[in-house]
Amino acid sequence: MKIPSLRIICALGLAFCLGGCGAAPASMAEMPEEIVQKNAPRDGEAEIYLAGGCFWGTEHYLSLAPGVISAESGYANGRTARPSYREVCSGSGHAEAVHVVYDPKVLSLEELLELFYESIDPTAKNRQGNDVGEQYRSGIYYVAKSGRAHGEVAVIGDSLRRLEERLKKPVAIETGPIVNFYRAEEEHQKYLEKHPDGYCHIPLSLMSDMREKSEAAKEGQKEKSYARPSDEELKERLTAMQYKVTQEKATEAPFQNEYDHEFRAGIYCDVTTGEPLFVSTHKYDSGCGWPAFSRPIDASLIAEHEDTSHGMVRTEVTAAKSGAHLGHVFEDGPKALGGIRYCINSASLRFVPKEEMEAQGYGAYLPLLDE
Repeated sequence: MKIPSLRIICALGLAFCLGGCGAAPASMAEMPEEIVQKNAPRDGEAEIYLAGGCFWGTEHYLSLAPGVISAESGYANGRTARPSYREVCSGSGHAEAVHVVYDPKVLSLEELLELFYESIDPTAKNRQGNDVGEQYRSGIYYVAKSGRAHGEVAVIGDSLRRLEERLKKPVAIETGPIVNFYRAEEEHQKYLEKHPDGYCHIPLSLMSDMREKSEAAKEGQKEKSYARPSDEELKERLTAMQYKVTQEKATEAPFQNEYDHEFRAGIYCDVTTGEPLFVSTHKYDSGCGWPAFSRPIDASLIAEHEDTSHGMVRTEVTAAKSGAHLGHVFEDGPKALGGIRYCINSASLRFVPKEEMEAQGYGAYLPLLDE
């Protein structure tokens, strides 16, 4: 996968990358390899290391996120072993980071990263809020030896690419494998729980929003609803073509779109909400120039409407929950597949390949690929 504005410092994809901000504070060759932490993921859980300025605020903020099981503060990817807080502040090369253990069935890595981005200035180098220094750099570090690493690398790269597209400028987020992590002294763990009025670079409003989400989840009120974002959010997040197609019922050019010739195993989601709509199992080459499917994952996911535009009578297809325009459905598909052709705009969809589905929180849909 080509990741714009990410410079590869080591090879093979499981490498140190830095988004638009020069050399990493310490090369991997300089780093001792050691992980000292209290928490570890159990079966079905996942972990990631996130650096976003002072770890007091980052740890508290992320610990509130529904789906996060534990968050502990520590020092990541520096030049010395088992540093103290004072040594880190004196130039050991470590980043103040948070080790996050989470449940990917509740919170996908992609969603976790979006929450993380909200808490930082992604374009700031070696600084967050009033804190300045290499220990306050932003970073995303994965476990290279885990069975999820390749999928996580792809998710992280795609997530950063979309972030840069939204911001229209390079980001200064270091990415790479976690080489060393040392749990910080006990006085730094759950610091803002112990000191509610303590210093925090993250806005109180953001903390409050996360706390409300956490309380709703605890009460069983929060389910994955795939609610439609506001029009303002959609304009910010979608490309011009995606917005025109999904919100203004435009049609993209045939044969020159992203998924017409995409036949890898995976799922196709509503680009506006992330809700799975189609699977590769039901995709076929109709020769029409747009992605064609014999059926959706479930009929309830799709809504049909009479369309008399352009002097024709057709059946428009929209996503039932979001109302996003997808395309049209015709009764000229292969008889062996039921005779139906869902002709869908690539711009209405986001494809998630099979190898990334677990990491992005779509693991429950994997059995559909074996049908």
